[in-house]
Amino acid sequence: MAEALVKHAFTGAGHPPAKATFDLMARPTAKTGLLSWLTTVDHKKIGMLYGGFAILFFLIGGLEALMIRTQLMVPNNRFISAQLYNELFTMHGTTMIFLAVMPLNAAFFNLLIPLQIGARDVAFPRLNAFSLWTWVVGAILLNVGWLSHFFPSWNFGGAPDIGWFGYAPLTSKAFSPDISTDLWVLGLQVLGLSSIVASLNFIVTIINLRAPGLTMMRLPVFTWMALVTSFLLILALPAIAIALVEVMMDRNFGTNFFEVSGGGQPILWQHLFWVFGHPEVYILILPPMGYVSEILPTFARKPLFGYPIVVFSGVAIGFIGFGVWSHHMFTTGMGTVATAAFSIATMAIAVPTGVKIFNWIGTLWGGQITTRVPMMFALGFIWMFMLGGFSGVMHAAAPADAQQQDSYFVIAHFHYVLIGGATFALLAAIHFWFPKFFGRMVPEVWGKVSFWLIFVGFNCTFFPMHFLGLNGMPRRTWTYDSNMGWNEGNMFATWGAYLLGVGIFTYFAVLVWSLFKGKVCGNDPWDARTLEWSIPSPPPEHNFAAIPTVHARDAWWYEKTHKDEIAAEKAEHIKAEEAHGGIHMPDQSWYPLFSAFGLLVGAYNFAQLHHPVVMFGNQVLASHLPLAITGGVIMASALYLWALEGPAGYHLHIAADGKVTESRGGH
Repeated sequence: MAEALVKHAFTGAGHPPAKATFDLMARPTAKTGLLSWLTTVDHKKIGMLYGGFAILFFLIGGLEALMIRTQLMVPNNRFISAQLYNELFTMHGTTMIFLAVMPLNAAFFNLLIPLQIGARDVAFPRLNAFSLWTWVVGAILLNVGWLSHFFPSWNFGGAPDIGWFGYAPLTSKAFSPDISTDLWVLGLQVLGLSSIVASLNFIVTIINLRAPGLTMMRLPVFTWMALVTSFLLILALPAIAIALVEVMMDRNFGTNFFEVSGGGQPILWQHLFWVFGHPEVYILILPPMGYVSEILPTFARKPLFGYPIVVFSGVAIGFIGFGVWSHHMFTTGMGTVATAAFSIATMAIAVPTGVKIFNWIGTLWGGQITTRVPMMFALGFIWMFMLGGFSGVMHAAAPADAQQQDSYFVIAHFHYVLIGGATFALLAAIHFWFPKFFGRMVPEVWGKVSFWLIFVGFNCTFFPMHFLGLNGMPRRTWTYDSNMGWNEGNMFATWGAYLLGVGIFTYFAVLVWSLFKGKVCGNDPWDARTLEWSIPSPPPEHNFAAIPTVHARDAWWYEKTHKDEIAAEKAEHIKAEEAHGGIHMPDQSWYPLFSAFGLLVGAYNFAQLHHPVVMFGNQVLASHLPLAITGGVIMASALYLWALEGPAGYHLHIAADGKVTESRGGH
């Protein structure tokens, strides 16, 4: 019985016992409109929701960055206050990492993994929806403090102002007495829960739901990188989860993990944070390496050079990435042995990264290169990421790092990695797969205009920061005097940031236009190589009329050269599936959304327990304990009803002429 319940709760498959067939409400069946998006378990819609929310926060993070650059444009500026500046750089870093790049990667995991492996959905569709709405809850908790600036009576104390790294003792009650830090702690915990749930789902999906013939060494490189990233998340997130629990205990329950006055050690936080924080760099960058590995062969008109080496170097990056965290701590006095060990490990991780770059160059060498917009962003990724890597290798040398530590040189380095690297690749991926999921092309001319605006603006913004850092400008500084020698560099960087902002705005404005007015395209406008291009654009709800059989590494390229053989094979598969009752699809469900809503109510009010008096207009809430308990009850009830949800699902039947009909009942 338990096995049947679990199977049904997460996949919508099977039938639970008769006594568990009641529903809290009628199951939603709408496939269009707002209701369909709120209750969806379709991996494609979930991916689009991830992507839409992530792009929104990407733009918010960009506006935060523009405010920072405007403040630093001229010496002794008073455009914003020092307090607001602290909030902006804290939330800019937190937003771009946890609410923009990571969920954009999650969007592509959802959109592409089932299609690239020949599956109809992820292994646990409802758990997938839960991970999405849980992520939304974490995003709300992190950003709710901004409301204090618009509604002063809402006593949040502003947004968090402790840096995205949250170094102790800045997170202690003595330095951050307001609730904003508690919301930051809980928001990151909730985001971690979302990431772990999603990662487990993707691992099970990739390992268990691959199409016949799709061996591990035939997987698309993007799917491989998604698999490695999922393992990194599961292994790295517990460290930050433990550290955040300790911060919460120190702040609210009198413990002394990081409180020096009670015998605590602030450096413990740095170790726990960077044990997560440096694998996090590869969590952000490995999926973009996968995008580029799919785009380059398509526009070079040749297979990826050295596929096994590209795959194994990605695995090596993930493995070595857990052994380099203390290069963030060379100036903390760890000792010569530890410093030397982490210096060597940091240099070593450059090797598999360099191997990938040489394989990408080998793919381009001798190819029939077409410089379409996705290819331009992919090539921009390679060059900008290399520049970021060069300055990263400089940081591996502890004496050089001691001079560059906490200077603008470091800001230049990691923006070349995370904008020049991850963001360029993400923009390439959005442009590349946009026709597949929306059925329309993005105009080439405007795509190239946006590329050059972004490329020039990015380099004008961050390249001068190398010199500002070497000239002594510290990071996280609110303002500076005119005699420091930093005037011209900051002015140039700020104008570059404005140009970069214009480029990003142009890119997404053109995407919105293309969504409605773009040229309608066929299934495979790029003449690509992986299975997602073998199905209609946009993909149908069931993805594949028949689960494909994979015969080669570049599965779709193989199918295009063996059309008659593959067509006959697909026809037989469709007949076989119809003989077994058709294609089973899981029903939509309210319960993932309701459980996430309960988590939001419970987490927010739990954070308020030690900030008991909060003004909302004329109303004073003296205690949030009842509301915190209510949120927990809502979440527990939704999870219980989710597990006991009655017989669910429907069947799709595909006729010989391709017409799809729907039926219910049966298994």
